Amino acid sequence: MADPKSLNVSVVAADHEVWSGQARQVVARTTIGQIGILAGHEPVLGILASGEVRVTLLDGEVITANAEDGFLSVQNDTVTIVAGSATLVS
Repeated sequence: MADPKSLNVSVVAADHEVWSGQARQVVARTTIGQIGILAGHEPVLGILASGEVRVTLLDGEVITANAEDGFLSVQNDTVTIVAGSATLVS
């Protein structure tokens, strides 16, 4: 059973899935500024700006990806980040 305070996160590039799993928090850069997402966040759709996407896992580990040209969607504790190009940094 999923942790009620967790997010289901997918980071996807145009040609492959970069990372997916459960997380506590996602921080990404959009064209209007940085956004932090926790469980229970209101639905949102944003245009990504080039930069880091940081995903904090349930155990506190942080996964970082560089993403460019795409969008992020948040709905029902599901965060989907779709980028034209994205690479896992750590």
